Amino acid sequence: MRQFLDAGQVEELRSAMRKRAGELREEIRRTLKKSDSEQYAQIANEVRDLEDESFADLIVDVNLAEIDRDLDELRAVEAALESIREGSYGQCEGCGLTIEFHRLQATPSATRCFDCQSSFERTHFQRIGHTL
Repeated sequence: MRQFLDAGQVEELRSAMRKRAGELREEIRRTLKKSDSEQYAQIANEVRDLEDESFADLIVDVNLAEIDRDLDELRAVEAALESIREGSYGQCEGCGLTIEFHRLQATPSATRCFDCQSSFERTHFQRIGHTL
């Protein structure tokens, strides 16, 4: 049987998540600044052929994908911080047991224990792809 997280462990994870949330916000800010429409317009104005135009489109797509990835992680971190405030942090949404501390250290925003996450990924592979 898994043990509940103690207050020190929760505080360690809360601190790590707050730090990560700040890093993600900064990364999103930098990526937005890097990929603003003026930069695309500048690249597009310098386009010489279809390959250059495709490259300009690729740069914009990559920047948007980076922002989407960072926003998804930021939302997960903020949801985990909210679950700490509510007192439900660290409880597996699959089996209801406490998520292992070492798993939460690696992924503080995890919502499932290792076994439930593995099962989820096996049963949802075709729909969302493999993420473990």
